[in-house]
Amino acid sequence: MQICNLKEVPQHIETLASWHQQEWHHLNPGQTLAMRIQKMQKYLNKDFVPSTFVALDKNIMGSAAIVDQDMDERSEFSPWLASVYVEPAYRCKGIGTALVNHVVEQAKLKGYRELFLYTPDKDKFYQQRGWHCLERTAYHGHDVSIMVYHYS
Repeated sequence: MQICNLKEVPQHIETLASWHQQEWHHLNPGQTLAMRIQKMQKYLNKDFVPSTFVALDKNIMGSAAIVDQDMDERSEFSPWLASVYVEPAYRCKGIGTALVNHVVEQAKLKGYRELFLYTPDKDKFYQQRGWHCLERTAYHGHDVSIMVYHYS
């Protein structure tokens, strides 16, 4: 498995957008697949934020992104780990952990002191990887945890 920037393999945007739309459409009301694909085009620019990283073997297996904002109502937090997704056939094989660790390390190299994320149901996964829960809150009608990773 290798992890690379989506900028290097842009042909995977439609697959990723489809996965993300299916997984999180309920947290992004009103966003269509076409809108998600258009939004992901911004990840192909030269800037570090936003960026998406993908796990590849013979196939694309998953993704993780770093974005400036992931919760429109929590603009005081930035940047965010977002779009951590592993295709079901590849789950429970360490790919999600590798993707999260990759984004954390890349952000550290860029000088960030903390990262944020929100999750409706993966608190334990992130806590086991050094993240801490800041709060539980409602977001678009769903209970989510806002979590932070502090660099030591």
